[in-house]
Amino acid sequence: MAARLADAIDALAEGAGALIRWLVLVMVLLGAFNAVARYLGRSIGVQLSSNAFIEAQWYLFSLIFLLGAGYTLKRKGHVRVDVLYERFSARTRAWIDLAGTLVLLLPFCVFGVVMAWPSVRNSWSLREGSPDPGGLPRYPIKTVILLAFALLFLQGVAWALRRGDQIRRGRFEESPDEVATL
Repeated sequence: MAARLADAIDALAEGAGALIRWLVLVMVLLGAFNAVARYLGRSIGVQLSSNAFIEAQWYLFSLIFLLGAGYTLKRKGHVRVDVLYERFSARTRAWIDLAGTLVLLLPFCVFGVVMAWPSVRNSWSLREGSPDPGGLPRYPIKTVILLAFALLFLQGVAWALRRGDQIRRGRFEESPDEVATL
């Protein structure tokens, strides 16, 4: 049961990873368009870009960053500062991962949702828009903050389930999906 739940959460993270790859492509193309349009527009005296296109570019960057947190955790891509971690046995590392997830990561995600909720709620109640003329609405992108913490929380649950299962079974090999590929 726990393994199936962890597998379902991992599949969700992989789906987010696939979406992110497409968002990166769109962001790069939009950024290239914005740069070309700005310089070409100046040379011909016509405004070819808009604040909406510029804001869309940083909205895409925000989506990539926010939606990628859980996927990055799944792929062990987060930065580790602990210089001793790699020197420990696989069993000790599993215990550290489990404790860190339960004591630090999951409470941090709950804290993030609790702290972001008033701002997101307020933004929706006002239907907050860009302060720039022709800009995009802000409330949808602020909602993604909540989604990001939820996805990171879920991936933390999957991480904890897998580490707990490793500890319970006494089997500490890493799957290829869990090895960082940077």
